[in-house]
Amino acid sequence: MRVVRFISPATGRSALGVDDGEVITELSGLTGVADLLRLPLAEVRERCAAADGPRHETAKARLLPPVDGRMEVWAAGVTYERSRDARKVESEKAADVYELVYDAERPELFFKSAAWRVTGDGESVAIRADSAVDVPEPELGLVLNRHAEIAGYTVVNDMSSRTIEGENPLYLPQAKVYLGGCGVGPAIRPAWEVADPYALAIELVIRRDGEVAWSGTASTAQLHRRLDDLVAYLFRADVFPDGVVLATGTCLVPDLPFTLRPGDEIAITIAEVGTLTSSVVEGKENLAWLAAAADDPARRAPGLP
Repeated sequence: MRVVRFISPATGRSALGVDDGEVITELSGLTGVADLLRLPLAEVRERCAAADGPRHETAKARLLPPVDGRMEVWAAGVTYERSRDARKVESEKAADVYELVYDAERPELFFKSAAWRVTGDGESVAIRADSAVDVPEPELGLVLNRHAEIAGYTVVNDMSSRTIEGENPLYLPQAKVYLGGCGVGPAIRPAWEVADPYALAIELVIRRDGEVAWSGTASTAQLHRRLDDLVAYLFRADVFPDGVVLATGTCLVPDLPFTLRPGDEIAITIAEVGTLTSSVVEGKENLAWLAAAADDPARRAPGLP
């Protein structure tokens, strides 16, 4: 089962449902993911099990990013040894900063995106026009309800400008937070259906002109932090009334000088969770449609043919 936000073939409006791979059954009385994540985990599970709304063929439904309302996306950094090493390479002047946060009790947590800026499966992500080296960062996303419980898992593409962050760690928000800098989807895999989130294979494939330009595999078994600790720090001094997605860091970073180019296609697969596909564009102009789609999801512009 997966929880999906989608454009209903019957009404043309955004809806929420559970998908068994062939049929999506709407969750009656819930207009979006935010509605679901206001509930305690036990009620989330009950509502998913008791779905009895209109039914739609999965193949005919257009999926939307599984974030809406007042939801936010946050991210954890330097949670894998590989990400620590990559940051040290790109930031020679401040390499010790990443070493210190890797071993510190307090994790690095930062705001990534508001719900309306997130792109979904089959849409586009962007590279900054003022950056020379940009890469995708495949991450397991924790879907957290307002009660700080892990309700499910999703795939997150935490796009990053290595050029900008490498100049100065204080430029992290500019390297990470921009229009087209965050992909999430394609759905939410309920937490109660994933036996061990520390044993999930992760694969990143970047295709260019029909050929594989870069690929790599890893596993959440390499995670240096505990998921519950990351959640506890995120909620320590903040609240998320509509829930939040927390990306847990990356362990797959292409070696320098590799950089994404417009037209590249990115596929991130996390076992038991799903595959998130995105095409690459450059600059905010190519994602201006996100603002128009903030109030009308049917106006979203797919990035892949």
